[in-house]
Amino acid sequence: MREIDNQLNFPSFFSCKPGSLHSVVTCDLSINVHPCSASVDILLLLDGSYSIGKGSFERSKHFAGKLCDALDINPDRVRVGVIQFSSTPQLEFPLDSYLTKQEVKEKIKKIVFKGGSTETGLALKYILWKGFPGGRNSSVPEILIILSDGKSQGNIAIPAKQLKDRGTTVFAVGVKFPRWEELHMLASEPTEQHVLFAEHVDDAANGLYSTLTSSTVCSAVSPGCKIESHPCERKTLETVKELAGNYMCWKGSKRPNAVHASLCPFYSWRRVLIKHPARCYRATCADPCDSQPCHNGGTCVPEGLERYHCVCPAGFGGDASCAPKLSLECSVDLLFLVDSSSSTSLEGFLRYKAFLKRFIRAVLSKDSPANVGVAQYSNEVQIPVKVGEYKDVLSLVKSVDTMRFSGGGTFTGKALRYVTQHGFKSAPAFADVHDNLPRVVVLLTDSESQDPVVEAAKHTRGRGLFLIGVGSDFLRAELGDVTGNPKRTVVYSNPQDLFNKIPELQKKICSVDNCQSQSLDLVFALDASSGVGRENFLRLRNFVSSISLQFSINRDITQIGLVVYSSRARTAFALDAHITSSALLQAISQVPFLGGSASMGRALLHIHDDVMTVPKGARPGVSKAVVVITDGSGTEDAIVPAQQLRSNGVSVFIVGIGNVRRDTLLRIAGSPNYLIHVSSYDDLHSYKDFIIERICEEAKRPVNLCKPNPCLNEGVCVLRNGSYRCECQGWEGPHCESSKAH
Repeated sequence: MREIDNQLNFPSFFSCKPGSLHSVVTCDLSINVHPCSASVDILLLLDGSYSIGKGSFERSKHFAGKLCDALDINPDRVRVGVIQFSSTPQLEFPLDSYLTKQEVKEKIKKIVFKGGSTETGLALKYILWKGFPGGRNSSVPEILIILSDGKSQGNIAIPAKQLKDRGTTVFAVGVKFPRWEELHMLASEPTEQHVLFAEHVDDAANGLYSTLTSSTVCSAVSPGCKIESHPCERKTLETVKELAGNYMCWKGSKRPNAVHASLCPFYSWRRVLIKHPARCYRATCADPCDSQPCHNGGTCVPEGLERYHCVCPAGFGGDASCAPKLSLECSVDLLFLVDSSSSTSLEGFLRYKAFLKRFIRAVLSKDSPANVGVAQYSNEVQIPVKVGEYKDVLSLVKSVDTMRFSGGGTFTGKALRYVTQHGFKSAPAFADVHDNLPRVVVLLTDSESQDPVVEAAKHTRGRGLFLIGVGSDFLRAELGDVTGNPKRTVVYSNPQDLFNKIPELQKKICSVDNCQSQSLDLVFALDASSGVGRENFLRLRNFVSSISLQFSINRDITQIGLVVYSSRARTAFALDAHITSSALLQAISQVPFLGGSASMGRALLHIHDDVMTVPKGARPGVSKAVVVITDGSGTEDAIVPAQQLRSNGVSVFIVGIGNVRRDTLLRIAGSPNYLIHVSSYDDLHSYKDFIIERICEEAKRPVNLCKPNPCLNEGVCVLRNGSYRCECQGWEGPHCESSKAH
């Protein structure tokens, strides 16, 4: 028996565990890589006899389930069936019963141990007589996998040979302490590849898989791997006869009544666990991460022999290899102001440089409309990278890399005043910087300012610059003073957390762009009824003023009109009435409170007929939006006129304050995307940035040049080649504005 055991080889197939970055790694079990996907019928023959026992029968089921992981179970590819045998064979389920791997595994788990004698020969004859239950025609290969301890009570040689002669491939898997000679008799040639040991589940499952994939039945070669043998061992339980000693025993008598005693040897029989050396096989495979497929600082995590996934840093992950997923598509002049003082330290300065380089790689591309520059400060201010000086990402990153730590005091206020005056000046080297782009300063600091910063920041913001502050959490208050708006601060809890803030910073930079470069006709409709009240109406006026400050007011970009309403609607000022922000704010401050009941429907109808029209200042081909702010009263007549405005190309936003009937306002808005609910008048300013963001999203949508109709006197607007023309009846001129009678 030992001689036979020593000759057995157990081919096994293993998958990779990560080693060093550039090393070939040793691999462990992975039978789910390259599963057998050929058309093949596999019948499992489970020994359920008492000699196996219930415990080993459960191990056989575990092995069978493990084996299913190596098979692509599908009605058109691998089919699996199970027969349990003991005194008689019992079909557990045929090959065509279950269609998926999970179904087969679940059914195997539920098989109940039968018990009985080990009639392996009878089970083989059953298969010879019945065939593979639920199998396909003879053109599909048949594989029989017998899980047994090889202690059959009947003859197995003849039926085993008949099965193999008719083309069935037979694997014999030893369970518990098997009789190896019998398993060899059952298995196909070469037996070293078809006799396995179920107690070593991994080796046995892999040995079976390796044999299948190296044959013509299921050919699946794993590239980049080579199989190498290694010493292993299997165990058998053998009965050993040992001399226990010599004892007095009766030998018989030559005459009556005479006892003849003598010493007799006594033997004991002991079951001994014996280890048998063997050869197993494992594959050494190239790590799929050796080629360093993850870019931009991503970490490669292997998944088996060929697959991997990348764990990408913030701002990356646009594809599987950590390409940038963000994009600075807003048109801004952007200047980073980096603290290079002794308080921030060399380590902090280098961290900011690394953050800048990662931010640039993550959000900039050759097509990005943003112009980027970098300044650094301590006692003095330097601008090593002027705004818009570099258009390609590589050159910009190299320039940031050349920046050197300066040390010294932290004079943030002085730095803000300097970049306000000198940070955005156009020069021939970067003459394509447009003066009308929003100017954004991103302050990166890790230390409190040593000079007054509040007034300096107000001076900067007063010159039209947007300030965004990035710093440690303990600087939150000072950063809020600098930006003038807590929503324009980015704070991080620890040095590594800084790099996670790239998406948040990108969003804040682009939010300041708003609609400054986008043409927009915007009308506010304010509920001035008694239900709102005079005090709350003044809050609405101030809210409209604060929103208006975020837009560039002129004939070419943004026009704002205002309507107030109670039972009737009144135009406070038309779209083209004011062409500067100061004039607009002055006009808003003079809008009167009306009182009385409310009718939102009349207000919307008034806007449709007398405000959003070309004669009253609306511009053809320009995005149009109406923002109605209401406490929810007087809305019954508003649904139809709101729909008329939308049909005419005008977006209608409804801002409901307080305890409003959401279902009614939703019908007026037409969609949840156009309904904004604010819990109280005190909370209204918290929604300012969100409302502006939604308005600007609408402003960037394509427009219909013929909505609203630019043609006067019932002229018909006709779209043509990206423009329009007016077909006039009884009138003439580009917009049918002149009577033919004159």
